[in-house]
Amino acid sequence: MSRTLPGEIAKFDALADHWWDTTGPLRPLHAMNPCRLDFINRCLAKQFERDLRHLHPFDGLDILDVGCGGGLICEPMARLGAKVTGIDPAPSTVAAAHAHAQQSQLDIDYRCAELRAPDIAKQSFDVILAMEVVEHLAEPENFIADCAEHLNPSGILLCSTINRSVASLALAVIAAERLLRWLPVGTHDWTQFIKPGEFDDMLNKANMQRIASTGFVFNPLTWSWRESADNQGTNYALAAIKRRP
Repeated sequence: MSRTLPGEIAKFDALADHWWDTTGPLRPLHAMNPCRLDFINRCLAKQFERDLRHLHPFDGLDILDVGCGGGLICEPMARLGAKVTGIDPAPSTVAAAHAHAQQSQLDIDYRCAELRAPDIAKQSFDVILAMEVVEHLAEPENFIADCAEHLNPSGILLCSTINRSVASLALAVIAAERLLRWLPVGTHDWTQFIKPGEFDDMLNKANMQRIASTGFVFNPLTWSWRESADNQGTNYALAAIKRRP
């Protein structure tokens, strides 16, 4: 059974032709991507003792990107040497991701699937990425538990999402979607946003612990994002590992 909220798959499948259009409806995601990648790379380098100055610092790492979309995270990870599997329940989105990877001459295993798919269920990974995913799920707590089951003992889970706050209602929904139309109307449901403390509760129930977190702050004047560990009122990201026995 799909954990994705009703209508979410069709919503993102309709954007399939725009994933790599940096001036289109996914422009804000492209602008955020450098911040997301910086956070991911730092966490992986620390967790697996890798040197980011190397050409392929993530050689040998098996990465699963859940809700991979058009591959905005998958492709950089593959270029850094990782073996990457990207899964997404939206078929047209997966087709777009696969086509772009072929054009970029990158070997990425894209599948139209969710985390509980039979061909994924038997696998485990060093890294699981779920970037801008949990706020679109009906059962985020169970999803985090499933992620924990798919992690190798020394593996790491990285997620980014949106805080359920007054600031996120004003900025991520009312301003971004309804006033400025930076995102398609209906992209987000504020009631599905997750507070950092609630995320920690889900991690604890999955026998995981947060080891790092940061906030992403948008500057509309420069159309750019920056990291701020002290400002997680809207967009934030975290890294978590399994608790030691």
